[in-house]
Amino acid sequence: MDFYFQAGKVALGSRLRRLSEKLTEDAAKIYALYDVALDPKWFPVFYVLSHRDGVSVTEIAQIIGHSHPSVSQIVKEMNKKGLTVVDKDIEDARVSVVRLSDVGKQLVPKIEKQYIDVTQAVDGLLSEAQQDLWQAIEEVEFLLADKSFFDRVKDMRKARERQHIEIIAYSPEFQDDFKRLNCEWIETYFKLEESDYQALNHPDEKILQPGGHIYMARHNGEIIGTCALIKVDSNTYELAKMAVTERARSKGVGWLLGQAAINKASELEARTIYLESNTVLEPAIRLYQKLGFQRVIGQTSPYQRCNIRMELKLVQQHR
Repeated sequence: MDFYFQAGKVALGSRLRRLSEKLTEDAAKIYALYDVALDPKWFPVFYVLSHRDGVSVTEIAQIIGHSHPSVSQIVKEMNKKGLTVVDKDIEDARVSVVRLSDVGKQLVPKIEKQYIDVTQAVDGLLSEAQQDLWQAIEEVEFLLADKSFFDRVKDMRKARERQHIEIIAYSPEFQDDFKRLNCEWIETYFKLEESDYQALNHPDEKILQPGGHIYMARHNGEIIGTCALIKVDSNTYELAKMAVTERARSKGVGWLLGQAAINKASELEARTIYLESNTVLEPAIRLYQKLGFQRVIGQTSPYQRCNIRMELKLVQQHR
């Protein structure tokens, strides 16, 4: 146990697996105690079959939350032991229907007595604990169904990496980076257009002087992302020229840049921010939606590559 105290919560999966192995080891002994010839891992499938006569492998998998291949393998193992019978469905010969054999049915009365004793033993164990493990497991399963542990770790990684990302204002020394980052993604999916060349070659004249702003994302001294907030009029700005270098994607850089632009537009008392994009850029569209942008039917874009217009209303953010 010293290892788990030392490793702490990072060993959650290993500790749960160790607990599971310990319970499974005892489960095998308990089945032997009641003279029930059942492998502990077969229990979920056996339980379903003991309550329902004739169930497909797909249905069993859905009921117990296992994969189809896993259930299929268990059924094969149980079939070899003579506990199950597999037939073709009367209505659809492509579907295999599983049911308990006569031998399997003979185990039901024995195991029902086992159920009673095991349930009482579990109740006794939980009553001795300060926390209700059963309720805790239910709650954790519910939370993980909503958001997987993998996704939670990804979010923590992203949050940690964000702490080392600076969002800074554009200055002339960043013109090459501003152009490089945008050319990088545009040329990957589309081709540069005249409007691109104008903005990327002359950002001061085309974006800054008319009242716009450009932001750069810097990580460990390297410029890894950029976006522009282009002034249309006193009430409207365009979020444009957002680009993040490929190796820095999925780190939340676009989110930080977008937030910086939105905050600036709000500070300038703009009412609307719009953007133009292409639906082939699915990660970008998801980011814009996360930032609060919604699809609208808008004016014709000067860019041939754009097939979607999105807007964010800032009216509610005014005092």
